Amino acid sequence: MAPNLSKLLGNQNAVVGVAGCTVAAAIILYGKQVHKNRKQRPEDEIQYLISDKKEKRSPKAHVNAVFFNQLRALLGIIIPKAWSVENGLLVVIALSLIARSVSDIWMIQNATAIESTIITMNKKQFRTALVKYLSALPAIAVVNNVLKWSIGELKLRFRTNLSQYLYNEYLKGFTYYKMSNLDNRIANADQLLTTDIDKFCESVTDLYSNICKPLLDIVIYVYRLTTNLGGTTPGILLLYLFFSGVFLTNLRKPTGRLTVQEQKLEGEFRYVNSRLITNSEEIAFYKGNNREKLTILASFSKLVAHMRKFLEFRVGMGIVDNMVAKYIATVVGFYAVSLPFFEKDHPLLTGSQQSERLSRYYTFGRMLVKLAEAIGRLVLAGREMSRLAGFTARMTELTVVLKDLNSGRYERTMVNNSAIADAGDIGPGRGLLKFQDNLIKFEHVPLVTPNGDVLVKDLTFEVKSGMNVLVCGPNGCGKSSLFRILGELWPTWGGKVTKPPAGKLFYIPQRPYMTLGSLRDQIIYPHTHQEMKRRGKTDHDLLKYLDLVQLTYLQVREKGLDAIEDWIDVLSGGEKQRIAMARLFYHNPQFAILDECTSAVSVDVEGSMYEYCRKVGITLFTVSHRKSLWTHHDYYLKFDGHGAYEFGPIEGTQDQFGS
Repeated sequence: MAPNLSKLLGNQNAVVGVAGCTVAAAIILYGKQVHKNRKQRPEDEIQYLISDKKEKRSPKAHVNAVFFNQLRALLGIIIPKAWSVENGLLVVIALSLIARSVSDIWMIQNATAIESTIITMNKKQFRTALVKYLSALPAIAVVNNVLKWSIGELKLRFRTNLSQYLYNEYLKGFTYYKMSNLDNRIANADQLLTTDIDKFCESVTDLYSNICKPLLDIVIYVYRLTTNLGGTTPGILLLYLFFSGVFLTNLRKPTGRLTVQEQKLEGEFRYVNSRLITNSEEIAFYKGNNREKLTILASFSKLVAHMRKFLEFRVGMGIVDNMVAKYIATVVGFYAVSLPFFEKDHPLLTGSQQSERLSRYYTFGRMLVKLAEAIGRLVLAGREMSRLAGFTARMTELTVVLKDLNSGRYERTMVNNSAIADAGDIGPGRGLLKFQDNLIKFEHVPLVTPNGDVLVKDLTFEVKSGMNVLVCGPNGCGKSSLFRILGELWPTWGGKVTKPPAGKLFYIPQRPYMTLGSLRDQIIYPHTHQEMKRRGKTDHDLLKYLDLVQLTYLQVREKGLDAIEDWIDVLSGGEKQRIAMARLFYHNPQFAILDECTSAVSVDVEGSMYEYCRKVGITLFTVSHRKSLWTHHDYYLKFDGHGAYEFGPIEGTQDQFGS
């Protein structure tokens, strides 16, 4: 009966297994067919270009020498020095892993001892062994949780070190501006600086523990088994480890590339959503919600399609991984452990009692199973290493771009036009920059956009302190380019620019930026409260500036300078512009660029603010079409939009500013 029952159960298991595989395959094929035959959706027709344009030059992500060099460079950032807390945590993790492996061996031996007392019906030894086993469990629990804590703390420290390093580079000078405006190698820096950093640090930390524990187990169990059973048994498993590792590593090569692409598409989807928030007012005026919805859904559809493709690859690899690293490894383990037990004359296995032989089989057999599991985990760790290669490539790309930008090198797709072709003697960064107080001077400086469009081939003028200049001209003529070169946001393509040092030139746009913080922070931005005090400024000075721009009521309405609000929403357009002028009075620079920054302010308030600037010696470059401002300026700089310009005294030429 028993053999027939066993045969029947075996047949049933086979039928269930085949039926399960058939149903799973049918569901997968049906899902793919439904997706393939689905009706065309409106978002499928939406086309845009964010990630795809960089696909050809995306970093390769494979587990090879390049990956290990990149990882070594990043490890130098997240582990800053030899004697550090991070290295201390690595030691704690290693010791915890050793303690855990020792605990596993102890539990195997004592579990076998308990089972032996049950088989031999020795109640006294059973109770003693059980109490001994139970008394060790609290210590083992502590070991396991110390391991969890140290891994979690190490990940946090890795993320802290890498984030601080990258943000220091990203926010050094105007690098954050250059990355999004001058260089087009990275489209979604926010994705890299948030999600990708976290995933990279988590992957590095997990890989360390996932490799160290199996390696440690392999060393311990190979030693114990070799000394007791000989080298053949563990040797077979180690040989299997080598060949299976090589086989699976080659199969997993696409993992790194697919990981890089997934993170890019995640960043693209995040960027498309952030554009909706940033430009919500303009979109609302245009009633563009349906069009934006289609763009967002198109981005989401690209992401989902890639994730589905990646999921199918991972499932296929998972089947191979399970077969090679788990099930076949177990079969190899059974074969290897059987070799010494089938030898009748083996010196260690010649016990007179079958129970003794069975006890030894349990002990060494379980050790061999643990060895097989360790080998399986080590083989599977290659999968995580392939994934880490993707994150490493992303982090390396970011560090390289940041280093280039901080060294004055940037890459951007140039437009092919005749203007730039004729200007062979100019190029990014070829101009000279000189710092001198109370002087702005352009000597044969071309105004060129980052795309290579030449707006003005040769700009020459000189402005000394006290010479207020009105800048005018049609859109796209070079006004903003002039100011970006003055602010060192754009590189000079030739000639020589003389300007005051940083901090002595101030820029106020038409839509001033309101920072997060108190009302005081809006006036003293970008200074902190401590920096304000070091400059000898007090809240009384800030109230005087508010009075000059007729905003004294704000500190009453908003409950003083310490009031914290969402100032972008709380203040009206005119109030924001007047706050920006109060900010200018606080900083009191040598020169100020006012870019339509009083368009929402009444003429009388505007006049009083300009008079105060002249009184305290702030020289103004003003972009405005208001005729009321002519009286506050001495010179004009007019661009015609076709590459020509005029610079001269404004007196007697007011009629030409009518357009």
